[in-house]
Amino acid sequence: MIVVWILLGLVVLAALWGVSSYNGLIGLRNRVEEGWRQIDVELKRRHDLIPNLVETVKGYASHERGTLEDVMKARSAAMAGGQSPAQAAQTEGVLSQALGRLIAVAEAYPDLKANQNFLALQQELTSTEDRIASSRRYYNALVRELNTKVESVPSNIVANMFGVRRAEYFETPAVEAQVPSVSFGGNTPGAAAPSVGASTQPGAVAGPSTQPGGVQGADVPWREPGAEPLVTSGHDEPLPQAQAPTEPYAAPDPNVDREVPRD
Repeated sequence: MIVVWILLGLVVLAALWGVSSYNGLIGLRNRVEEGWRQIDVELKRRHDLIPNLVETVKGYASHERGTLEDVMKARSAAMAGGQSPAQAAQTEGVLSQALGRLIAVAEAYPDLKANQNFLALQQELTSTEDRIASSRRYYNALVRELNTKVESVPSNIVANMFGVRRAEYFETPAVEAQVPSVSFGGNTPGAAAPSVGASTQPGAVAGPSTQPGGVQGADVPWREPGAEPLVTSGHDEPLPQAQAPTEPYAAPDPNVDREVPRD
């Protein structure tokens, strides 16, 4: 009897695990489908912007017929129904490359680049591309989680029993972006350095003197207040002054009579 209860308990546990695994797989599959619908909405918005963008470019560059036709053909292929995520990724990649060539053509027309309608369409297209990239990351993360469950043991048993299959990734080829060349004008190697003016600080080397009556570029010797002014020869060197007597001066002796004898 105990063995029967044990077996019954194991069957109940296996059934509960099977129900839980099935519900988890179905939930993941529904989230994958929801993620794909978000991508599809953004792709439709992108497809709707392209005709207006082509018409705007045609008004300024009508002779670029080949590029404009390539964009419209790629758009038609991308809008074809019944495509799997892998097929849609391939057709959308071709459309992205055609749009890249169209934008490159528009760069050669300054009037077109300044057109407000073209700028608004380009900004909206860029915003749509960002939303597509964000939705793609979310969708691919869900696909990876679902595929892991489908291929892992023992959840793969439930997946095979109820027909839960692997999902396809949505991976579009990356379009290389050109990095603009930035020029800083005269800041190039070998450019002349800015000249530095003479210093206005007192005593600066090769700078004008800021002292009253100072002579530019000359060192004026210092003299005591009240001393005789130095006489210069015009060559910035002072002339020699009269030399003082070399004999020592004798002070008068107060004990010696200095009276002159009388006749």
